[in-house]
Amino acid sequence: MTTLYDDPSEFAEDQLAGFLDLYSDRLRGVPGGVVALREEGAEPQVAVVIGGGSGHYPAFAGTVGAGLAHGAVVGNIFTSPSAAQVYSVAKAANQGRGVILSFGNYAGDNMNFGIAADKLRKEGIDTRIVVVKDDVASAPEFDNRRGIAGDFSVFKVMGAAAAEGLDLDAVEAAGNRANEACRTLGVAFSGCTMPGASTPLFSVPEGHLGLGLGIHGEPGIRDEPLPRASELAATLVQTLLQEAPEGMPAAVAPIVNGLGTTKYEELFLLWGHIAKLLREAGLEIVQPEVGELVTSLDMGGCSLTLMWLDDDLRRWWNADAYTPAYRKQGAPVSSLVAAASVGAAATVDEVPSATPAAVEVGQNVVAALTIMHTTLHSNEEELGRIDAVAGDGDHGRGMCKGIDAALTAAQAAAARNAGGAFVLEKAGQAWAEFAGGTSGVLWGAALEDFGRSLTDARDAYTGADVAAAVEAFTGAILELGKAEIGDKTLVDSLLPFGETLAAGISGGSSLATAWREAAAVATQRAADTAALRPKKGRARPLAEKSVGTPDAGATSLALIVTALGAFVGTETTCK
Repeated sequence: MTTLYDDPSEFAEDQLAGFLDLYSDRLRGVPGGVVALREEGAEPQVAVVIGGGSGHYPAFAGTVGAGLAHGAVVGNIFTSPSAAQVYSVAKAANQGRGVILSFGNYAGDNMNFGIAADKLRKEGIDTRIVVVKDDVASAPEFDNRRGIAGDFSVFKVMGAAAAEGLDLDAVEAAGNRANEACRTLGVAFSGCTMPGASTPLFSVPEGHLGLGLGIHGEPGIRDEPLPRASELAATLVQTLLQEAPEGMPAAVAPIVNGLGTTKYEELFLLWGHIAKLLREAGLEIVQPEVGELVTSLDMGGCSLTLMWLDDDLRRWWNADAYTPAYRKQGAPVSSLVAAASVGAAATVDEVPSATPAAVEVGQNVVAALTIMHTTLHSNEEELGRIDAVAGDGDHGRGMCKGIDAALTAAQAAAARNAGGAFVLEKAGQAWAEFAGGTSGVLWGAALEDFGRSLTDARDAYTGADVAAAVEAFTGAILELGKAEIGDKTLVDSLLPFGETLAAGISGGSSLATAWREAAAVATQRAADTAALRPKKGRARPLAEKSVGTPDAGATSLALIVTALGAFVGTETTCK
């Protein structure tokens, strides 16, 4: 288990501080992650910016440096970084020749990196996205596969292509070519434990392994009796050879990757069997890597990645690199200089004018967020347990980080006599920035839209105004998440909640009565998700494991609206 930590909720930030101190001669920290120092007088390059959650070292910060990535965005444990963090790192890494954002194919990463890319483009920074999809166990269709240890292969190719001085189109094409040539299969021998937790996110039966593991604490797609190393090697090699891309030469760059606690000696033993099988299959082995490149905290397990090589991919795979965790003919660091700081000092937003009623709503927003804070922290462990059944177990922690940041921002805004719309805007922005992950971006955007619907210009607020604001909140969730009823997401409880609330108010019920009735419906619909198979999000590849357990997002939504039922409608400005 993970034994060294101070405050478990600050583990990601604390470990990054130590990492930056250790490698201050070649990296510098920026809000949200790290960027490489540049060699004095070096020609500008296309910036390759990688990222994802913490807990995967050397991925992602450990592979920032000459010949590899130019920056890494560092999210919370197993949680995608926020859009604000991605934007910050990409802006700092940009050398004037464009940016490529690259990450594994996970819902939260796709959302947050996508939002950041849009913002960068609006500022005139040409930004491309390469999403890694190497895990053959996660889906039969290539585009639906998640990214695991193949992340490293794709990042290495793009970093080398950028170091050659190629332009943005060429580096992007190199990344896509590497992605299409890359296949991975992994196994788990034991689960990983989040900092501060007493039990692992999942367990593997004694004498078994989980085939097709993820790297966010997700269990394998099925448990199988634990084989000998030679038998495991055969399973890994045969499965990947069946998935070989068409039209590629008979040469591969292999990675035998350890997930956290599998010893290097075990990986070396396994590689001996794998190498024999690859040669018997007529494949040329090109500079194999055996060790830890993409881990999962203290998970026991390993994976095999094969990237089929054409002449260009071979050259980029073999190219020199020098990073904290990965080196080929180490490039010198003595001449590195820090890049100029990007951006001016943060400024405090001016508080827009607001009516007395809007200011009172701002105070009520703080009170409501305080209730949410208590509710989420009281249920953090249970929400994490539910999420870990078929996901990564981060929902409770992510929601708590979100509400912590939102409440702090809201209190600061309300202290300046801001109206409710402005208070909610600041709360939503803080939630999205500090929570990260899918829930972070969804809740952040939804709170902002809730506030915009209310506005700070009214002299009084009615139950109909609240119902309209809930509709705006829901609209943001639907627009970003693209989920529908039955997909086993928070939408399954949110949509019925909003519809019941609107119907009650239009039918003449008070806000308090309508809200409580709607909360009861949301609670029932959240419980009903236990019977569903997920069609969206990280739990989708493990749909069968999810059956029998309610969705964590729907459950947290139901807990929140139920707790708020004791407060909504009692304030003087909204009846």
